[in-house]
Amino acid sequence: MARDGGGGSGPSDKVGQICRALRRAIIEQALEPGEKLPEDALGERFGVSRTIARHALGQLAAEGLVELRRNRIAVVATPSWQEARDTFDIRIELERLVVRQLAGRLSKSQVATLRAHVDAEDAARSGPDAVSIRLATEFHILLATMTESPILIRYVSEIAYRCCLTLSLFSRPHSSECGINEHRLLIDALEAGNAEAVASLMHHHLDSVAERALVAHAKPRGRDIMVILAPYAETAPAAPPSGRKRRLDAAE
Repeated sequence: MARDGGGGSGPSDKVGQICRALRRAIIEQALEPGEKLPEDALGERFGVSRTIARHALGQLAAEGLVELRRNRIAVVATPSWQEARDTFDIRIELERLVVRQLAGRLSKSQVATLRAHVDAEDAARSGPDAVSIRLATEFHILLATMTESPILIRYVSEIAYRCCLTLSLFSRPHSSECGINEHRLLIDALEAGNAEAVASLMHHHLDSVAERALVAHAKPRGRDIMVILAPYAETAPAAPPSGRKRRLDAAE
């Protein structure tokens, strides 16, 4: 699957902007499972053609965040309870690989970066649950990034985003305190360098997240997608520089 391009203003960059904005809206639960994503509304909100919006939806569908239905109707994906549980099980195995690679190998700068991120999680604890969930997810993606393994970064990122989607569908009120404490323990274990111990700790952490979260369906709220996406369209960050750029056959 092609990844977001960056650093310019071509069609692939616009696709990347839409993808990043929609991912964040899904992670922060502004967009809920089953929410319709009309191409014309996305095009209007992001100032692009329907063709560009369609490419973005196709990429998100490949990541499992969007479902493409008949007559070109796209919606935020709605995983079943079993799919949600399976997603967490796969994530556990992937992230065990991540921490095995990192155990005892993190630089002081990397450890400081991880601790600063957890401090940000702690500071956000009294705010909206969706922000806490996003920051918790970004902690795990940060760990994957530190492996410098493109395959692990890609798959951990995608499956972590899918887990965020399940949290908006099957969830209790989010308990961020437990997750923050577990993140601090993971950093300590990574510094200590025992690969098997930290892999076991990651397994327990993600299994606990799943058990705390996968409980019941949340009720849909039904809001205007143009209103929902307004802040995401305005603040979507630029992608980091990339050695490869995706070429699209169709442009605006």
